[in-house]
Amino acid sequence: MKLKLKHIIPAISLSTMLVSCGENHDSGHHTAAEEEHGHGHDEVSLGSFTAGDMKIEASQGHGKVEAGKEGHLVLKLPHKDKGATVVRAWIGTEDRTMSAVGKGDYDASHNVYNIHANAPKPLPAGAKWWVEIEKPDGTKAVGSVAAKM
Repeated sequence: MKLKLKHIIPAISLSTMLVSCGENHDSGHHTAAEEEHGHGHDEVSLGSFTAGDMKIEASQGHGKVEAGKEGHLVLKLPHKDKGATVVRAWIGTEDRTMSAVGKGDYDASHNVYNIHANAPKPLPAGAKWWVEIEKPDGTKAVGSVAAKM
């Protein structure tokens, strides 16, 4: 069966249009943390928090934290160590009850750590993002920041 050009062109046009409808277009509105990190526009700044003697900047991606769903945390540490620090994060309470802990992936191009963690279901009252930072020398610090719910 021969396909005619008059059928192929509309099919290609339609498929291109459908693919482009699913793209996430830039609205031009970014938080300072997003601009600095160069990440997608779905991140929102959570501000900064302390863990031990470190002041850490945090942003949250993937929308609001929801019970049983994956959350995305972006952390900028106050030191540059080319990813030698181990960063872990979870959503819930400090004792990690019912929480899945995610390990950070270092993004050298932005000097940030990206962590994905699933929120427990049900979410405990007062759930937050909890972060454990383990420096290359073995020292550990824990801190938390309010999640966007």
